[in-house]
Amino acid sequence: MKTLWSMIMAALVISGMSAGAQTVCKSTDADRTAVEVTVYNNNLGFIKETRSVDIPAGRGELRYMDVPAHIMPATIHVKSLDDPKGLAVLEQHYEYDLINPTKLLDKYVGKKIRIVDWNKFRDRKDEIEAILLSNNEGQVFKIDNRIYLGHPGIKVLPELPEDLVVQPTLTWLYQNTAGRKHRLEASYLTSNLNWNADYVAVVNKDDTFADISGWVTVDNKSGASYKDARLKLVAGEVQRVGEEEVEMPPVPERMMRMDQMVAGRALEEKPFFEYHLYDLQRTTTLKDNQTKQISLLDAGKVKMEKELLVYGAKHYLTMPIMEPIPRQPVTVHLKFKNSKENNMGIPLPAGIMRVYKADDSGGGRFAGEDRIEHTAKDEEVKLKLGRAFDVVAERTQTDYKQLTTRMHESEWEITIRNHKDKEVSVGIIEPLLGSWTVVSKSAPYQKIDAFTIRFDVKVPKDGEAKMKYRVKVGL
Repeated sequence: MKTLWSMIMAALVISGMSAGAQTVCKSTDADRTAVEVTVYNNNLGFIKETRSVDIPAGRGELRYMDVPAHIMPATIHVKSLDDPKGLAVLEQHYEYDLINPTKLLDKYVGKKIRIVDWNKFRDRKDEIEAILLSNNEGQVFKIDNRIYLGHPGIKVLPELPEDLVVQPTLTWLYQNTAGRKHRLEASYLTSNLNWNADYVAVVNKDDTFADISGWVTVDNKSGASYKDARLKLVAGEVQRVGEEEVEMPPVPERMMRMDQMVAGRALEEKPFFEYHLYDLQRTTTLKDNQTKQISLLDAGKVKMEKELLVYGAKHYLTMPIMEPIPRQPVTVHLKFKNSKENNMGIPLPAGIMRVYKADDSGGGRFAGEDRIEHTAKDEEVKLKLGRAFDVVAERTQTDYKQLTTRMHESEWEITIRNHKDKEVSVGIIEPLLGSWTVVSKSAPYQKIDAFTIRFDVKVPKDGEAKMKYRVKVGL
């Protein structure tokens, strides 16, 4: 009987605790002793933080506050660094339904509130006491034993309800064997943390060398600030399951801040899985709604090569061209090797590279920009900057024959006119179809791949050059 009675009493105690008789404690970012922020370039951040928190013994509730508004609750992992077996998290809730007038009134259904209204006939404020009966699809009040379906005036509450959440909060139901101060390590993913790379290349007068600087821009709209954080950036395409882009409301301009740090390159690059990790060699603070720029690289005398290119079109090869072909653009490209020998040689995160050209006055002028992909060391970077103004290309079909229903033969003349005061070299890129044969040509060509050939033509200053070739294609 004594054993049975003990079991019954223990069950009643546990039942009472589960019904809500738990100790409630709180933790804010003031308890934080360390934080590490890893930002991916697909609008994702990984946060790992340590907080020192006093947690009473037994079962209770810990409200873990100052977490990002865009936290992903399913990714949260928490443990005690001091007593991992003694502290267990039994349940977790994420309170994101934050304070607003409707939710405040919901907490006062069945309770007394005051209503203040301006009496325009007597030119005074009238204040009455009311019981809020309902706040569902309209308000219902009991005033002086009468039921009012709505009532004008400002609703005044005596105080904020204790259980109302005024900021994003994780609530943990815990079981702790011994009351003590725990170093809690919590890690989780959050959206609305992003970063991208931007580069500036200043090329010399002859377009043969450039000074290249790179910056990373970290954009924090996660809904939380991270003070004195160890910052790491991951470059690469990280797989995510069921990823959906959620359009967030724009942040007002007055909320945006820009911090620029120009104390030299501060990011150390290292491999990470199949990606690359850029580790800031000092702590930094990421404020909510803040954009921060950090130096990535600073390379001088990077050898450059400029190209002028003209591209053909496949559909020209299988039909007679009756009308004049529009003048073809001559595109301008810069390329360089991302190698140690070329004063580069670090993996370059994807981003926009903006090119400036030094002029006779010693200053620089914007010459174009292009987006680069993630580029490993010793790979080539190629930038398309625009169209040449003084170099003109025209294409003429000088002959066409349909040999069979599937075999076509055509002859082409490409004219390049150069209005510059120096000789230029122009690459003519010709895409071909099916099984093809170059029947004749006025200049040698290079086979780039199975269906592309390239002619390189020298064009004298203030002159022109013509390149002819005849090709047979079978579909």
